[in-house]
Amino acid sequence: MLGGIETPRLNVTRVPPRPSPEAWGHYFAPSFGPHPHRSSWLRYFGFGYNRGMPETNRLDRVLAQLRLYEHPLLTFSAHAKGEGVEVVIRFKDESIPVHTYFFDLHPRDLDDPQFEWSFQRQLYDALHDYFVEMFIRTPQDRLDRQQKGL
Repeated sequence: MLGGIETPRLNVTRVPPRPSPEAWGHYFAPSFGPHPHRSSWLRYFGFGYNRGMPETNRLDRVLAQLRLYEHPLLTFSAHAKGEGVEVVIRFKDESIPVHTYFFDLHPRDLDDPQFEWSFQRQLYDALHDYFVEMFIRTPQDRLDRQQKGL
């Protein structure tokens, strides 16, 4: 040892015991002890929760969100695709040859209680990708730049 203060080492060999299922009630309810509706609380918080939303409701939910967005250059639509929904972004001026952009919404995202916020993030990410894909030329197009003397 060179001297100085040695840092004590934590030597944890045991994990605290996990509470029994009977004690879970007080984690999910304001009262102590088992809750009479424990199974519904457990499903609500994700334990054993595996119910999905019907596909038509998922599509309606997306269409309701799309009605809240208006853009001067783009139109938005959606249709069911399997258990999920496909969102379609089109350029309004059809005389300009620009591709149509598609992105999928997974059932897991559509059933999320925070769907409105995650949808907005996905829509904005898709818009960013769509506009980047509209470039006709980028600095990486070396052959095109050489042909045009740029």
